Amino acid sequence: MRWTSFVTGTLQGGGSSSDPAHLGQVLEALRAELKVPDEFPREVVVEARAAAGEAALPTRDETAVPFLTVAPPGTGDLDQAMHLERAGQGYRVRYAVADLSAFVVPGGEVDQESFRRGRDIWLTRGGGPGVAERRAPLYPGPLRDAASLLPGQVRPAFVWDLRLDPEGEGTSVEVYRARVRNRDHLHYAQVQDAVGRGVADERLRLLKEVGERRIALERARGGASLPALEEQVSVDQDGRYAVALRPPLAAQDWAAQISLMVGIAAAELMLHADVGILRTLPEPDHHVVRRFRRQARALGVTWPAEMSYGELLRSLDRADPGHVALMHEAASLFSDAGAGYSFFEGGVPERAVHAAVMAPYAHVCAPLDRLVDRFALVVCESICRDVPVPDWVRQSSPVLPEIMTAADRLVCDVERACADAVTAATLRHRVGETFRGSVVDVTTSGALVQLRRPMILAPVEGECHAGDEVGVRLVAADVGRRSVRFEVAGGMR
Repeated sequence: MRWTSFVTGTLQGGGSSSDPAHLGQVLEALRAELKVPDEFPREVVVEARAAAGEAALPTRDETAVPFLTVAPPGTGDLDQAMHLERAGQGYRVRYAVADLSAFVVPGGEVDQESFRRGRDIWLTRGGGPGVAERRAPLYPGPLRDAASLLPGQVRPAFVWDLRLDPEGEGTSVEVYRARVRNRDHLHYAQVQDAVGRGVADERLRLLKEVGERRIALERARGGASLPALEEQVSVDQDGRYAVALRPPLAAQDWAAQISLMVGIAAAELMLHADVGILRTLPEPDHHVVRRFRRQARALGVTWPAEMSYGELLRSLDRADPGHVALMHEAASLFSDAGAGYSFFEGGVPERAVHAAVMAPYAHVCAPLDRLVDRFALVVCESICRDVPVPDWVRQSSPVLPEIMTAADRLVCDVERACADAVTAATLRHRVGETFRGSVVDVTTSGALVQLRRPMILAPVEGECHAGDEVGVRLVAADVGRRSVRFEVAGGMR
């Protein structure tokens, strides 16, 4: 079973903490096993607390702009705020991103610790009754609180000022530092409801309008967006675990397109100036695409041969459980195999395109979560002011690709381990049962079967071939070892 981001849901309230199969206990043990960073050293916390109260605000004042944030319920760190308005026949989008460089001293304790961590890592994310958060953040809490674009607070930010034509295509971009105030913090469901009932203000109406135009542009260039599914794990009083996938609302797609637009604009700025750091991704391997096609067929999704995977993802029905499961499995198309970061100076890098975006792309919208964004933002702001990129950025940027790749690899390892633990937890009461499935891949390391109910991708032992319809028997489900064993029980052709 693949997990694209994190395990979320009620992990307490069912099962005993002394029970070795208790999922929360197993996930907590992963931190030590995978060497996920734990508490911050004292000197880092002391410096972070001091920085949180000493950051100087930029001279430029844009607190009169009614910025708003849109995020899932329970989100504590707010990296971005936006404001959309009409500009003649087109649009003006201002996108404020938290300025971490206002708080982090180059070479200081916080800076050095952030290089050791690279990015946020979640084992579980809270948001409901009885949910225990398990997180290794990039920065200490006092600094995150001071930098986050919280409602009603004046904060330093990098403001992206983009002008768009009537089709939503960018015509100009400027990046500058300014003080901003987040006027409104909304959840995606609130945005969706307000737009749907026709009571949304101009900012939200334009979020939908611009978001849909950007989706059309993405389709035209052959890009593909991976829907952000919310994965919830629940446990009943008998200790039985269940997983539910909640598909994203259209409002999440609109907001994601604004972020993607900024990342594309950042990459274009960097390439024009011959300096920067890009996020790159190669085209999916043909073998991976073939496996994904078999999964689509196994889950009851029709995928015409001439349709690209990007168009397939856009065509999926978010009300159909099989389609939602395929959205979830689409993470395999965007796996980190081959993904990377390209630092360049004095020339264009050999690899410059992100295959999912189908354009050059840079990470600049989540500096509270990723180390590289803090540096990329300073590069873009320097380019727009036509001043040299600061030495501390130039000196550190060449090592960022290796640091970020290692951090991304650890996140993948954590997600895979969490997925394996959750799969075992949901199946441990069903050992001995036979399930129907379709073999979607056979390699030298074994075979994978896509089950119908539950909709799980799992390894299977026994004689089988890709494309076979088979019955598989669950032989073992060990939560502590995060493993399940299926055996081929018979053909179902």
